[in-house]
Parts: sequence; C-alpha cells; structure tokens
Amino acid sequence: MFVSDILRVKGSAIHTGTPDMTVSEAANQMTGRQIGSLLILGGDENASIVGILSERDIVRGLATFGVDCLNGPVSQLMTQGVTTIGPGTTIAQAMETMTQGRFRHLPVVEKSTLSGMISIGDVVKYRLVEAANEVAEMQKYVQGQYD
Repeated sequence: MFVSDILRVKGSAIHTGTPDMTVSEAANQMTGRQIGSLLILGGDENASIVGILSERDIVRGLATFGVDCLNGPVSQLMTQGVTTIGPGTTIAQAMETMTQGRFRHLPVVEKSTLSGMISIGDVVKYRLVEAANEVAEMQKYVQGQYD
C-alpha cells in the first residue's frame, strides 16, 4: 500500500495557515476542525510550505513563553524545514520517516504541488489493514488454498 491509497480514501483536504496569523487563531482553527496541525504556507505566488504548527509546538510555546505566546505570530512557534513525502511512498516508508523524525503529520507533495497531508493515525490504520491482508494470504498458503 502507498500514501496515495490513504489519500484516495481520506481525501486531499489540507488545512493551512499563514506565518503572521496568531497562535490563538491557529489553535482555534485546529480545535474547530479537530486536527492536530496546520501546514503554514508562505505568501508567495506558489504558496510554498514554510512550516508546520502542531499541538506539540503550541504546548512547548506555552511552557517556554507563557500564555502571551498565544497573541504572537505562528512563525515564532512553528517547525520550519518541513519534511515531505510523495504519493508513491509506501506505508512502511512513511511510518519509518514519521518514527525517525518524531512527526505526527507529513505533507504529501507531488511534482512541487501539495497534494495532501497524512497523520500517524492514518498510517497505523492502513498498516494494520496491510498486516491483516498478509496474515490472510499466509493462512491461505499454509492451508494449500493459494493460487
């Protein structure tokens, strides 16, 4: 299974913000949409990815700067240098990237175009489906029912 399989079922909706929006505005948007992160896009013509703001970033900001950070711009707390993956990435590769980088969310980019976002929950869900399919195929093979 591939990341494109996740996006085909999940859809390609991407929730975004800008570097100058306040952390409070971003937190309200994340809460209202029940999502764990916002992809932060630059104001240039191509709206390139300049960062990602996660719940974890907001908690770190509160611990470091106090409640006043909520009135500051997202750019002060967002993670920069965002790692992306392509739609042809396997589920196992996506899981490895997320585990190594300690990411919960990964933007999916194809030919410089943002095509979706996946979460660790999406990856685990599809990895479980893959594992169940593998078990079923092995059972068929062991029972001599394999074509």
